[in-house]
Amino acid sequence: MPATYEPISTQTVSGTSTSTVTFSSVPQTYTDLVLVSAITQSADVASYLRFNSDTGTNYSRTRLVGTGSSATSARGTNDVGIEFYFGTLTNLGNTIWQINNYSNTTTYKTALGRINNTFDWLGASVGLWRSTAAISTVSYTVSSGYIVAGSTLTLYGIKAA
Repeated sequence: MPATYEPISTQTVSGTSTSTVTFSSVPQTYTDLVLVSAITQSADVASYLRFNSDTGTNYSRTRLVGTGSSATSARGTNDVGIEFYFGTLTNLGNTIWQINNYSNTTTYKTALGRINNTFDWLGASVGLWRSTAAISTVSYTVSSGYIVAGSTLTLYGIKAA
């Protein structure tokens, strides 16, 4: 990662009962956050990015998916998280989410994501958390099943220029 990326925490899933990976006590000393992950799920289910343990219908998203031969798009409002699901596979491949201006307490929070599942499809997404609270907790969760052992998630802070 560039010198402006500072690792905050890395979590590698062990066992088969984990449905949520949470990064708590996120320091408020960066301009943005980046969540990089390599995730496999036990089932083809929806998965979500959530902030500050908020499971209310305070999230929206728009996504684009391309397979090389077709493209689709979808929107969601009043969701229980920024939906992370892009296709029909359990192996999501490499995912990168940029969480912008996470410590600002006067604006809603946005997240830009992309999934690089190069053996089947690629996806891009933008999500909105309708809260002005500073983000202190970032969670990845699956709607059912579990996150497969060996999946890895790293949260980075972006230093101010």
